Amino acid sequence: MSKITLKDWQSSDKLFILPALLINFSIILVPALATIYLSFTDWNGLGSPKFNGLYNFITLLHNPNFYTAIINNIKWTIYFLIVPIILGLVIAVVLLFFRRGKTIFQSIFFIPQIISPVVICAVFSSMILHPRSGILGYINSIGILPFKLINPLTQIGKSLWTCMFIDCWHWWGFLAVVFLAAMRQVDESIIEAAEIDGAGFWRKLLFVIIPSIKGNIMFMMLMTIIWSFLTFDYIWILTGGGPANSSEMLSTLSYRASFYVHDVGMGSAISLVMSLLAGIVIVFYVRMQLQHEEEAA
Repeated sequence: MSKITLKDWQSSDKLFILPALLINFSIILVPALATIYLSFTDWNGLGSPKFNGLYNFITLLHNPNFYTAIINNIKWTIYFLIVPIILGLVIAVVLLFFRRGKTIFQSIFFIPQIISPVVICAVFSSMILHPRSGILGYINSIGILPFKLINPLTQIGKSLWTCMFIDCWHWWGFLAVVFLAAMRQVDESIIEAAEIDGAGFWRKLLFVIIPSIKGNIMFMMLMTIIWSFLTFDYIWILTGGGPANSSEMLSTLSYRASFYVHDVGMGSAISLVMSLLAGIVIVFYVRMQLQHEEEAA
C-alpha cells in the first residue's frame, strides 16, 4: 500500500480549490462582465445588443428619478448604520448582563430574520397598515382618535421611512444575536480587572466590552453599507418605488428599466452605477477604519 506524501497533498489542493473558482467565475465574474458590456449597448433582451457608447449614462444623468434614488439609498444607508446597530448593541448588553430567560428572548429576537420578506411585508401592509382590514383601519373604525390614520406607505413623505422601519424590524434582532455572541467571547478576566479598579456598568460597557468587539461592529457596519445599496425586496413589495417615485431606489429603478421598459442596457447602466457608488463608499469606509487603527496603534 503506497503512502501519500505531503507533496501529493499540496498538489491536490488545487483540485479542491477548482470547484469554488468555477462557481465564482460562473455566478459572479461572468454576469458582472456581461453587465458592464450591456451598459454600453441598446438592447431590449431580444436580438443582438447594439453598442451606443455612453448614451445610457448621459440619459441617466438627465433622469430626475435617478437622483431621487441616489438620495434614498444614502438615507437608507445612514439609517441602517445608526438605528438597528444601536438597538442590536443595547439588546445584546441587556441579554449579556440579565441572564434569566436569555435563550428564549434571543430566539424571539432572531425569529424575524428567518421569516420571508414577502410574509413580513404582507403582515405589515395587509394586517397592520391596511386602511380597512388592518389594525390601522380598526383604530379608525372605533373612532378613538380625533383624526383618521392614513397608511404611511401611500404618503410621499413617509413611504420610504416606513419601509426602513419594517426592514429594521427584521434586521436588528439578527445584529443583537451577533453582538451577543461576540460579547460572550470577551475575556472575563478583563471585565473582572475593570471591576476591581472600580469600574461601574457604563465604564465596563464603554471601555471594555464595546472596544473588545469593535471588529465585529465594524464588519457588520461594512455589510450594512453593502446591503443598503443592494436593498430591493422590501421596497418593491411594499411600495414598488412609489408613491410618485418617493421611495425609489437604484435597485428598483434598474429592475423597472430592465423588465418593465425592456431597456436592458439602461438597467445594466444603473446597476453599474449602483455598484460603483457602493464600492466608493466601502473603500472610503475601510480606509477610514484602517487610518483609525493605525493612529490607535
